[in-house]
Amino acid sequence: MNEPARTPAGEILSSIMLDLFRLNNGLLTSGDRLVEGLGLTSARWQMLGAISAAERPQPVAWIARDLGANRQNVQRIVNDLANDGLVRFETNPHHRRAQLVVLTDEGRQAFEAAMCLQAPWVNRLADGVTVNEIKAAHRVMMKLLANLDDMAEAADPR
Repeated sequence: MNEPARTPAGEILSSIMLDLFRLNNGLLTSGDRLVEGLGLTSARWQMLGAISAAERPQPVAWIARDLGANRQNVQRIVNDLANDGLVRFETNPHHRRAQLVVLTDEGRQAFEAAMCLQAPWVNRLADGVTVNEIKAAHRVMMKLLANLDDMAEAADPR
């Protein structure tokens, strides 16, 4: 069976993907270690960050959409955060069943403590990489995300 030929860009991107997976796994593992003393994991920290960054309280489905994550996975993590007193649910005036997720004072403190640990960690992670290199990598990642979104929209039969 003949496989379609990759373009030169597709060939290079294919070889980078395994490195990106390794980088992602390394970031998650390192993040877990960084916030372990705060009773957090990378996933919980990420969720607190998404909730904190939102302009107003959002339902789980919106948080999942903003993160590009599976709603059920986000719901599980948010439920764990609620059980630990880091978030609470409030009534959504626009939807009876989709409650809004709100940081508690304890959740805000935990997120702020994690971010204090993050600053020296991320500065060390960026050692040897210039600001322009990081900006170029960001532009490439954002273009790839846009292409993925375009592909998903084209494949959606709705």
